[in-house]
Amino acid sequence: MTAVLITSLIAGGLALLLRWRRPAWYWLGIGVLIASVRVLVRYGSVMEACGLTVPPSRMRLALARATRTVAPSSRVPHILGIRPTRTGLVLRIKLRPGQDAYDFIASTDRLRHSFTMQGVSCREIKAGVVELRMTGYDVLKRVQMPARAESGVLRVPVSLREDGAVHYRDYREVPHALNLGATQSGKSVYQRRLVAALAGQPVALVGIDCKNGVELAPLARRFSALAANQDDALGLLEALIERMDGIYELIRAEQRISADVPDAEITADIWGLPEHLRPLPVVLLIDEVAELALFASKEEEKRRDRIVTALVRLVQLGRAAGIYVEICGQRFGSELGKGITMLRAQLTGRVAHRVNDEASANMAFADISPDAVLATTQIPTERPGTAVVGDSSGGWVITRTPYTSLRQAVNVCNAEAARTPELPELADYRPSLAPALKAVERVSEAA
Repeated sequence: MTAVLITSLIAGGLALLLRWRRPAWYWLGIGVLIASVRVLVRYGSVMEACGLTVPPSRMRLALARATRTVAPSSRVPHILGIRPTRTGLVLRIKLRPGQDAYDFIASTDRLRHSFTMQGVSCREIKAGVVELRMTGYDVLKRVQMPARAESGVLRVPVSLREDGAVHYRDYREVPHALNLGATQSGKSVYQRRLVAALAGQPVALVGIDCKNGVELAPLARRFSALAANQDDALGLLEALIERMDGIYELIRAEQRISADVPDAEITADIWGLPEHLRPLPVVLLIDEVAELALFASKEEEKRRDRIVTALVRLVQLGRAAGIYVEICGQRFGSELGKGITMLRAQLTGRVAHRVNDEASANMAFADISPDAVLATTQIPTERPGTAVVGDSSGGWVITRTPYTSLRQAVNVCNAEAARTPELPELADYRPSLAPALKAVERVSEAA
């Protein structure tokens, strides 16, 4: 008896240690079985307690009265299947007549408590079928990206969602985005992650970093053009517009809209062009956009207006020419002057890390979802990299970016330096490697 007790204590201690140190291993080995049994056993009572049942049909009630038997109880929605995942469970449910997917979406927090899960989210698969994605542990506490993540040209994995799924930055689906965040919120880490993920793809990276290039200069080996001050930024943006105009002329010449050409071969962007004619896509990364909008004199105001006008033209017209814009900053609102709200309206993707005030969260999500604004203001300080990601459709989710040091990003960019294309329009802004090498040496010494 004593040996059995000691063995049980040791096994319990090892399980607790595994749950603390390797929650994913604990979940796959032990937690998924316990959670599956708990969900199946509690399912009926939980549905009834959360008001997700429907009363019995008239036929069953009439039959009970005719046979003088006990009245049938309320009916629970039918389980179509339960599937374990790396981070939780997926429960697919068939709705009863009269139920709506919104009933389950509104009850996700109560379901989370009732099933004793870390998190529950709900989405409608098709008419009459909903899917509950339940997370078994806090996947954002120690972010571990899957060893294998799907990727493609201009579609890169950047962070982990709170439901355990991978969040992708897909430039062809969401061409332009805004990335907000206070100091030490993880905004720069998110940007490094993007650069490191795009470095191995056939794309041209262009950067504007008005902090004298301290964020992007160490990565210069993979950048086709880089501006470190406002004057260079203006010239670079106007050169990109010149490239965009040239690409539109190419598209117009190759549209092939004569009557004898099938509709499938007619194109209005670079992705419909033959591969040998297709220009390389360009991703423009802007660090601290407020520096481009500030001015202290009449001359600087004229330069500022030209910069903002060029940015608005790029985000309005650049997608078809294969130019995608990623704007980062601590604040981004009307106080930066005219044209800024017009620019923000064109930025479909929104990413907001921890902010210092609610007004900053409103800049990102006030026109999308009040719930996203509330979630942004609740991001804790001790979890850098946590962000609320949304788009203009109103959908949003909490994610966290795995930590990527500047040294790691530099190593990736150096290894992929051979992929850096030379763009004739941007030749004047090709970064000099001498300052970049000095920056890399400083990073190495600090490490």
